Amino acid sequence: MENIKHIFFDLDNTLWDYRKNAKLTLVKLFGEYDIENLYGKTFNEFYDSYYIINLSLWDGYREKTVSKDEMHKRRFPETFQKLGIHDFEFSEELERRFMDEVADSQYLVEGAEEILNYLDGKYEMHILSNGFEKVTHKKVNGCIIKDYINTITTSESAGVPKPDAKAFQAAIDKSGAKISESLYVGDDWIADMVGATRFGMKAIFFNPLFENHMWIEEVPIIDKLVELKNYL
Repeated sequence: MENIKHIFFDLDNTLWDYRKNAKLTLVKLFGEYDIENLYGKTFNEFYDSYYIINLSLWDGYREKTVSKDEMHKRRFPETFQKLGIHDFEFSEELERRFMDEVADSQYLVEGAEEILNYLDGKYEMHILSNGFEKVTHKKVNGCIIKDYINTITTSESAGVPKPDAKAFQAAIDKSGAKISESLYVGDDWIADMVGATRFGMKAIFFNPLFENHMWIEEVPIIDKLVELKNYL
C-alpha cells in the first residue's frame, strides 16, 4: 500500500490476545473460588456461558445499546443466571476481580511481536480500541506493545465506540496523522473495517478465526499478522 505513514491497530484479539488472557484469568478465579464445588458447574460450562454473554454485551456496546457501566453490571450476573445460579453479590465480586486482573496477562496474538518489529521505524503505530481507558492502557503498558506504539485512543476517551466516525477522528486528531496516509488493522468486520472505510481510511481485515463477513473490494483479508508484510 502506497503513501502509508501511520498504522492504527485494534488491540483486543488483533495484537493483545484477549481470548487467551481472559480465559486464563477465569481459570484462575474459577479455581480460587472453588466454583465447581460451590455451584456444581464445570469450568467449560461456566466459560461457554461467559463467552456468549460477553460477546453479546460487546456487540451491544458497539451498537450503543449497552453502556460501560451496564457491561460491568450485567456480564457475570447474566453468565450465572444462564447457568441457573442466582448469586448477585458473588457475581459482582467476580467482575471486580476479573477487571483488576485480566489486564495483567501479557499473551500477544501469534505474530504480533514479529510484525511490530518489522513495522518499527517504517511507520508510526497507534492503537484505536473499543476497550475502556484504564484497562486498555494497563494492557499496553504491561507488555512489549508499549515499545512500539505512539498513541492510544479508546472509545471511552473518544466518547463513542467504533464504528462511529468520531472514534476514528479522535485517533487521527491525537496522532496528528492524515487520513490519506493512514491504515487500520483490526479483527472486527463492522467496528473496524466498515468503520474505517466509511471514515475514508484504508483497512486490512485480520480474520484468524475465518469468521463470516461481508466484502469490501479494497479491503484485503489476512489470517496471520505476518501477512501484513505482503502489503507494507
